[in-house]
Amino acid sequence: MQAIDRAHRIGQKRVVNAYRLVCRGTVEERVLELQAQKKALSDAILGNERSLLQDLTRADLELLLG
Repeated sequence: MQAIDRAHRIGQKRVVNAYRLVCRGTVEERVLELQAQKKALSDAILGNERSLLQDLTRADLELLLG
């Protein structure tokens, strides 16, 4: 993601196409899955009027902070 953002910041005037290729069963695939889980959890906590903090389990906190 940093490389994609950098391509836009360096003063590029044309459209930039970036492709991410991830093979099944790799560490990178697992990292992307964990990032998606953490994002969903943080969105659920921060994007809701009712605080979900009171409903968080220890496992949820470890996932978010780990």
